[in-house]
Amino acid sequence: MTPLARLIAERIRETGPISVADYMAECLLHPVHGYYATRDPFGAGGDFITAPEISQMFGELFGLALAQAWLDRGAPTPFTLAEAGPGRGTLMADALRATRGVPGFHAAARLVLVEASPHLRAVQAERLAGHRPDWVNRLEDLPEAPLFLIANEFLDALPIRQFQHGPQGWRERLVGLDDKGLAFGLSAPLPQVPDTPAFRHAPEGALVEDNLPARLAVAEVARRIARHGGVAWWIDYGGWRSQGDTLQALRRHRPDDPLAHPGEADLTAHVDFEPLAALAPAYAYDTQGAVLARLGIAARTERLAQGLTGAALESHRAAHRRLTDPAEMGSLFKVLAITSAGAPLPPGFA
Repeated sequence: MTPLARLIAERIRETGPISVADYMAECLLHPVHGYYATRDPFGAGGDFITAPEISQMFGELFGLALAQAWLDRGAPTPFTLAEAGPGRGTLMADALRATRGVPGFHAAARLVLVEASPHLRAVQAERLAGHRPDWVNRLEDLPEAPLFLIANEFLDALPIRQFQHGPQGWRERLVGLDDKGLAFGLSAPLPQVPDTPAFRHAPEGALVEDNLPARLAVAEVARRIARHGGVAWWIDYGGWRSQGDTLQALRRHRPDDPLAHPGEADLTAHVDFEPLAALAPAYAYDTQGAVLARLGIAARTERLAQGLTGAALESHRAAHRRLTDPAEMGSLFKVLAITSAGAPLPPGFA
């Protein structure tokens, strides 16, 4: 049993079973034993690899898309260039390198990173040295200004609640204790559940997840864009009106039991994009593979392939496939772009 598992078990003995959301928050954010407080989870030495770490093309193309969206909206000056959950700063470093030649873009941008982890802030500061980023802990702390934001695999790590629809109505899935340790169970029947399409259309027997923090995050960004203009790209794995148990743990690049190693495994859940899109003044939605194709990843792949041979060339082409192929990340990952009503369609969408 991990140190955090013992603390969670003690809490449950004292106050009773906890929600899946409370369990996720403890596992990921506990100040001493939480997953993000104790390690750098990214890359081969961590537990998972995100798209910006797979290839520079990901950050380059979305960076150029941000710059084009800025130009399409009249090049507001100054504006906030933001990333939520920037990890090691790889995506933003690639985006800034790719947009050096866009007249006025860097000069008008105030770079702000939404990051609560002191360790990751230090890594980002080193990666983005020379660009003088500012940091905020929450989206609510972003400046009131035109906002051009990107968030890759940010929403999937926000704590979810899970609900089971049975003969007695809706009951919440909870984390409690049995004779072996942490275990899932169900609450008493509930008088009401969240009012989203996934709940309204759920058949008996369905398990439905609710991500209130994701709705609050998107609503906050949508409000700023409605008031000041801009675009936000939310890139994550999930779907439209998602149902079923999608809570998953990843440890040392392998799937793990979500209750097995609290604080030592990454916990995520698929994003239900339908209720998030409903919060936007205007939006566009498609798969990651389709958006990257329209942004020109095929041409960029060929340009970077020049001069590569052997293993380096194969690795480069494998990265292209991994980002775009429907059998890999291309269809599983979706892109939700939020913009103001009446604004041009964001780059990357038909």
